[in-house]
Amino acid sequence: MDILWLLALALIFDFALGEPPDTFHPVAWMGRFISFLERRGVSHGTSHHLAYGVMITVAVVALFAVPAYFLLAYLKGVNFVAYLIVGALLLNLTFSFRGLRTTALKIKSLLHDDKLDKARFELRALVSRNTSALPKPLLVSAAVESVAESTCDSFVAPLFYFLIFGVPGAIAYRAVSTLDSMIGYHGRYEYLGKFASRLDDVLNYIPARLTAMFLVLAAFFSRRGGRRAWQVALSDHAKTESPNAGWPMAAAAGALNIQLEKVDRYRLGSANATLVPETIDKSLSLTQIAMAIWISICFAIGVSRFVY
Repeated sequence: MDILWLLALALIFDFALGEPPDTFHPVAWMGRFISFLERRGVSHGTSHHLAYGVMITVAVVALFAVPAYFLLAYLKGVNFVAYLIVGALLLNLTFSFRGLRTTALKIKSLLHDDKLDKARFELRALVSRNTSALPKPLLVSAAVESVAESTCDSFVAPLFYFLIFGVPGAIAYRAVSTLDSMIGYHGRYEYLGKFASRLDDVLNYIPARLTAMFLVLAAFFSRRGGRRAWQVALSDHAKTESPNAGWPMAAAAGALNIQLEKVDRYRLGSANATLVPETIDKSLSLTQIAMAIWISICFAIGVSRFVY
């Protein structure tokens, strides 16, 4: 029954409370700790950066996941209600449903009012690309891509590892995902983040494909073109640099009958429908159905474990 109670309470906390301020958010603490360690990996040499990157990854995962494991184990033996509340709060901090929707709708509103500079600024919270010169259609594309990819990174994947390894597993995944977003990039310290980036690829391998499947099912249920979503996911998923991000993004492009583009990198789907601010609403509607499908599956797994 633990899975059912923890998941139900975590979802309630997310809907009722949303994201806490950075001062109290463990993911923000992860970011500060990663920055602290990154600044000390300044010596030159590929081998040093690679080894130091492994050390950073292990340290960050251990620092946040291991104490959570022992804290919850202790609370479970002392007070089951306290265990459920603390466990649900920690689980809630590993995924984001309300926060993603709020940010996407804010960008949609700014685009609708032609406040492009403000939209470009807000979009930086969702994407890593340079948004300073993007026209409105490509701003919409970037927002829709982020909503689709974040469905995996910020919802499906954390709960996937929660089902397997409990709350500490979800925290460990969130730590790796944060490491990848902060140091898993090409640049001055490319090799510093290589281990975290590859580990993130491995951890997202199954969740990304599950997310694409949920988006295809959501397209079927909402009569948006499930067959087209499946076909585009199969044909275009490999066009992105990431081995995983292309799956949910291509599925969303097919479902919405649009073309998602990152200039000089990739184009997913066909430009049959115009990219307008309302497209962001449609992408949120699609991903919410996909998330509901995944939540239903998680609860079904929890019930089956309780019964058998």
